[in-house]
Amino acid sequence: MDLSNLKAAEGSKKTAKRIGRGQGSGRGGTSTRGHKGQKSRSGYSRKKGFEGGQMPLQRRVPKFGFSNPNRKVFQGVNLGRLQLLIDSKQIKDDLDVKKMIELGLVKSKEKVKILAKGDFKSKLNIKCHKFSLAAKKIIEENGGSIELIEK
Repeated sequence: MDLSNLKAAEGSKKTAKRIGRGQGSGRGGTSTRGHKGQKSRSGYSRKKGFEGGQMPLQRRVPKFGFSNPNRKVFQGVNLGRLQLLIDSKQIKDDLDVKKMIELGLVKSKEKVKILAKGDFKSKLNIKCHKFSLAAKKIIEENGGSIELIEK
């Protein structure tokens, strides 16, 4: 071993730039920020989406329409789908939201609306959040009953 074989121990040398520690460091003076301008000042930060003074994209794009914060969203279930489940003997006389969740017709924590699409020829008692007028008429014509859930 001699001086030509020596090297620093692993992890003993720092790789981070030491900025603003005098002229002798090679990174003193302007501390790698350049001369003048917004970015050279202390406390500089720019807003999200800032484009150098150009009008930002989110302000250039036209905005229109309205989103109602009080909108009520319903998950629709068609009578034709219920008839298929009745034919396969998965539904008997009564149907409520819990049963619909078990059968995979709707997801939990969603309000349900029964719609009139499809053929329906069974007597069924349904408890649900909402019914279309046509669905209500079809269910009652077949001898079934409806019950609204207030939730």
